[in-house]
Formats: sequence, structure tokens, C-alpha cells
Amino acid sequence: MYISENSKVVVQGITGTQGMFHTKLMVEYGTNIVAGVTPGKGGQEIYGIPVFNEMKEVRAETGADTSIIFVPARFTLAAAMESLNAGITMTVIITENVPVFDMIKLVERANEKGLHLIGPNCPGMLIPDKIKLGIMPDNMCHYGDVAIISKSGTLSYEITKAVGDENIGVSAYVGIGGDPVRGTPMQEAVAYYSDDSKTKTIVLIGEIGSDEEEKTAEYIKEHVSKPVIAYIAGKSAPEGKRMGHAGAIISGDFGTAQGKIEALRKAGALIADTPWDVPKMIKEVM
Repeated sequence: MYISENSKVVVQGITGTQGMFHTKLMVEYGTNIVAGVTPGKGGQEIYGIPVFNEMKEVRAETGADTSIIFVPARFTLAAAMESLNAGITMTVIITENVPVFDMIKLVERANEKGLHLIGPNCPGMLIPDKIKLGIMPDNMCHYGDVAIISKSGTLSYEITKAVGDENIGVSAYVGIGGDPVRGTPMQEAVAYYSDDSKTKTIVLIGEIGSDEEEKTAEYIKEHVSKPVIAYIAGKSAPEGKRMGHAGAIISGDFGTAQGKIEALRKAGALIADTPWDVPKMIKEVM
């Protein structure tokens, strides 16, 4: 979403352990990383990439339009707000345990400025063979015409790898994260790839908690003509117990896997019983 092989990427938190580690992997994949930002570390270089103190410097010097954030949760609000205020088109927040109220502020600011956020607590995005903007494995798949949109991280790796192993190409892998408040909800991601001419099939990987899949189902029913295949995790989850993500919790009849499955099925989506059914179902609709 809103990225391409031409994106000019800045890594916020590039001098930290995780920032350095994943910067190296992204550069090796071919991602165009033009700068890093760590307050107080300006003037350094990481793998030949210049480090700046502030995002406004990066914007002025490099024309960066995309950011990925690897900073501790307590600094994420300031880092992401700095990215938005600098006019960065897409900001990906990898950090987990970001306070809900911080994300509310960030989503409001992004909406005010017409900019975009992915995450937090997400693996990021991948356009196979073109750009890796995240922490996902880089050998899952090759480029093609199936968009994979997921709230789960590790489960999406399994499904995407299974898709790739069947020689099915992927137009985009988008890990939107599973926290209660996120920069990009599932419905928005579906709308984007429904309009994307390079995408012919959409795969959704959802999970228990919230009514996000149900709202997405309503959108699919009214607006999406492309085939949609969905897998919902958490069919055996007990009520009231959080399963993994902060948003993955069932309360009464709200947020159940079965409710989501029924809503998506009624909207015309094909439902995979297991993760490994997904590539088989893609082949059936190709």
C-alpha cells in the first residue's frame, strides 16, 4: 500500500539493535533506504546510509517518502508524529506494546494530513522482488497477482510461504497488525487492493476479537468484485482470554471466529478451513 520499488525509505531507530539488523536485510533485498534517524546520532553512517537527527532534515536532504520505525514503545508516539509532521506518505510501525491512546493520536494526525500508517505490532509490507519494508522472511514468494492482507504475523508467513511453494505469485503482502487501534484497518486495505489493477485475488487472514472482519465483509459485499479467500484463526479460543494480539479476545458473542466466518461467507468470500487450504482455493479461482 502506497509503496513501490521507487520508494525512498528512512529507518527511524536505525542505530538500535533491531534497526541495524533489519536495515541490513532490507538493503540486501533491494529496498532503497536513503537515510536513518536517531536523535543525537546525526553524522554517523550505518552500512553507508547517512544518519540524521530529525525527520525534517531527512525530508529536505533526501526527499524520503516512506518510513519504518524500530524504536521502543515509549518513543513511538514522538517518532511517528515526527514522520507525519515531515509529510512522509507511508509510515510503518513495527514496534509492539504501543499505548492505545498514542495510536489514537497518531491515527487522528495521519487522517488530518492525508497520510498513511501501518501497524503497530506488525511485520510490515512486502512487494516480492521489488521492496521489503519490514521484518518478514524474504524468501516466501515471488511477484504475482494475489494480495495477502493479515492481522497475524507468523501465521501469515506460513500461508504466504505455502502460496509461494505452489508457484502462485503475490502482488503484495501487507501485515496490518492485530492491536485494537491501528493505522490501517482491514477494510481500508481491502479497498486499496480491490482497486489495484495488478491484483486479481485477495486473501484475508483474520482472527478473533473486534468486529473488523464483519465490517470488511459488509464492504466486500457492496464493493468488491474480485475473488476473496479468507482464513480466520481462533475457532477454539475460550471466551474472555486474550490470544496473542491485544485485540484478539472474545467477549460473549462478540468477536467470535464463527461470527466472522459467517459474515464473510455471506459476503461471497471463500472460507479456508486450514491455512494450507488457501493455495488450493486460489488455484480454483485463478
